[in-house]
Amino acid sequence: MRIRWLPSTKAVVLLNIFNKHFWTVKLISRFFFWNALLIPIGGLAARFLAGTGANPIEKILRHMGTTTLVFLFLTLAVTPLRRLTGWAWPGALRRMAGLFAFFFGTLHFIVYIGIDQFFSWASIVKDVAKHKFVTVGFATWILLIPLAVTSTNKMIRRMGGKQWRALHRLTYLVAAGGVFHYLWLVKKDIQNPLIYGAILAGLLGLRVFWFLHRYYDGQSSMTAPFVSRPSIHRKKQDFVEIEQGRKTGLP
Repeated sequence: MRIRWLPSTKAVVLLNIFNKHFWTVKLISRFFFWNALLIPIGGLAARFLAGTGANPIEKILRHMGTTTLVFLFLTLAVTPLRRLTGWAWPGALRRMAGLFAFFFGTLHFIVYIGIDQFFSWASIVKDVAKHKFVTVGFATWILLIPLAVTSTNKMIRRMGGKQWRALHRLTYLVAAGGVFHYLWLVKKDIQNPLIYGAILAGLLGLRVFWFLHRYYDGQSSMTAPFVSRPSIHRKKQDFVEIEQGRKTGLP
């Protein structure tokens, strides 16, 4: 037996307003989301103006790395937010959050090879082989590239919804790699990496819970041939939404 969340009357009214004015809410949310991009850039500029201390390169790298993690977590938070609230508009922000994560991750990588290592490829190769946090960080950035390249509506139509979703599940691995990269980097003061790890565990835990719920619901439906198969219907609906470009970006 499936357990459904029954929203209150006020929640239903708000949900209807959001869905009725979807495109207006989408434009407004995109406006504020783009402005939110200025926050980490402003924080980076403030560090330069105030002085970054004895090791400025390390602090700049740390700032860009944590910003990348924040945007990755925002992409992973879209699906739980949509499922728990019924709102459609957060899906419009998924692609931008994913591209922002790639943008700051690429800046993080460029600062490392250009300013920290001065494009000394021998030193970079040695660093990658010697330090596991560098190895994981480099591999994580490599995995971000196909996710960014295939984030357009054209690529979604070309790949098909099923293959596109399978590829973009790499986001889970990328986020986990980012957390381990941060954890192995700091070594002693692991409080912040553990916080990021707990947030990631919560976001992935919700997905595991919903997957198991859908799986056991499907198993019970197989024993009752006259009961509808909501899990199959949901997959078809998700595919249609992807084809329409509403679920673009990272999953």
